[in-house]
Amino acid sequence: MSSPIRTVGVIGAGVIGASWTALFLAKGLKVIVTDPAPGAEAKIREYLQEYCSAVPNATLSPASCLNNFTFVTDIDPYLDSLDLIQENGPERVDFKRRLFAHLDAKTPSHVLIASSSSGLPASQFVTECTNNPSRILIGHPFNPPHLVPLVEIVPHPGTSEKAVSAAYQFYQSLEKDPVVVKSETPGFVANRLQAAVCAEAYSLVSRGIVSPEDLDKTVTSGLGLRWALTGPIMTNTLGGGGDFTHFMDHLGPALKSWLDDMDQHRFDIGSEDRVGALKKTVNEWVAQVDLKKHEADRDALLADLVRSKLDRAGGGDS
Repeated sequence: MSSPIRTVGVIGAGVIGASWTALFLAKGLKVIVTDPAPGAEAKIREYLQEYCSAVPNATLSPASCLNNFTFVTDIDPYLDSLDLIQENGPERVDFKRRLFAHLDAKTPSHVLIASSSSGLPASQFVTECTNNPSRILIGHPFNPPHLVPLVEIVPHPGTSEKAVSAAYQFYQSLEKDPVVVKSETPGFVANRLQAAVCAEAYSLVSRGIVSPEDLDKTVTSGLGLRWALTGPIMTNTLGGGGDFTHFMDHLGPALKSWLDDMDQHRFDIGSEDRVGALKKTVNEWVAQVDLKKHEADRDALLADLVRSKLDRAGGGDS
């Protein structure tokens, strides 16, 4: 699916903003980036030189990508030339409220404005937007955006259907896999699911049921492999012989007993003692891990998996 969006403004060049930029450039878009942090331009150029080549199904070479990249200290003079803004600023309501009021006032009303916010709903920071707040929404990626296909599109109550459709079409044109969150909820969908799994993981590790390393293995060698191909609902359906009702009727009583036990042993994330003990246990394991190699291996395998899924979805053509 193609999109009329050809020039993107990226505000904030941290981990998420830099990764978005690599994706946009590798897919042939012009990108104008701004970030007030000292040394931001040098850091993102170094990042792009390393990671543009990692984008699955890139349409431009890394060298060509940089020809479409512009870094500016003030993006205001360039707002008229943009088709979309992807904002990646701090997760603070006061900051986003000031920024979005400024962008809404200064940017032509047809320009789509998306925030990468991982948990703040747009309704909390569009309150001072008076030009066209209906074109503002959340476009929340999963890290790193240049590899992980998911984007959560979260409109606020005043976002137009036209803006939602335009965002969906744009992200899909980049071979992202967008989902529309129909109603604002704290943490949206993916982070709520992640929080639920992590909460139980913290409980199991802190109680000595399993080591941090083996806890991770149960995901990377088990649940995660299946969930990368069939999500929880489809996994349950297939586990019920193709019948979700059968699965629930058959395993429902067991699930209830497990959930009751999980409630009884819920990890208290507000307890300094329990959180401190968990940190100590996890850090003792992590100290023995080559994190740079671990991250590089993750990204390489993740890119291979995404390419395989894209090839299969496209019938083998890429």
